Amino acid sequence: MSPTQHLVIMAKAPRVGRVKTRLAHDIGVHKAWSFYRHNLNSLVNSLANSSGWKTWLSVSPNKSVFENHVWPTGVQRICQGLGGLEQRMDKIMQQMPIGPTIIIGSDIPEIHSSYITDAFQLLGHKDAVIGPAQDGGYWLIGQRRRPKTIPLFANVRWSSPHALADTLLNIPHLASIGYVAELSDIDDGTSYQKFIQQQCSHRP
Repeated sequence: MSPTQHLVIMAKAPRVGRVKTRLAHDIGVHKAWSFYRHNLNSLVNSLANSSGWKTWLSVSPNKSVFENHVWPTGVQRICQGLGGLEQRMDKIMQQMPIGPTIIIGSDIPEIHSSYITDAFQLLGHKDAVIGPAQDGGYWLIGQRRRPKTIPLFANVRWSSPHALADTLLNIPHLASIGYVAELSDIDDGTSYQKFIQQQCSHRP
């Protein structure tokens, strides 16, 4: 029996004033919260029913793992744990059951199941896979975890244009890397308005 492929969605509990704070500064707290909550639900609904992988929600704060009313249904929840983003992402890679593992965020509307399929296909013959973001970071990262897990996240300057470059420095020279589509985060008023315009242009 082949190992299960694992897709882990990292998410904050969608509480007013606690999510998308940078975006909230530009468009308002409730509008930013509504965007985040809608996108989280849409993302889980579109990805969790795939037969190609098992989907997990890695949630923060830890106590929210028991709050059934907060989260989309039909997907297993785990705690992110303590520490910074480096420690929490490394914990996912180290502690997931055997099999290739991919981590994504919960606030990028353009994520489609075909991108996840592409990423897992790459992990069939690559050691690691990355989905770059337009701001210099990345929206997806995964690794085959065989024969061992690579520590990817040390000394990464998160939320900066250097996040992807810093992560690449952690990958051993002989390891192979695959790339999937570049996507953009919705982090400020400008990116939000661009997203809304794109949505309107697609409507009949």
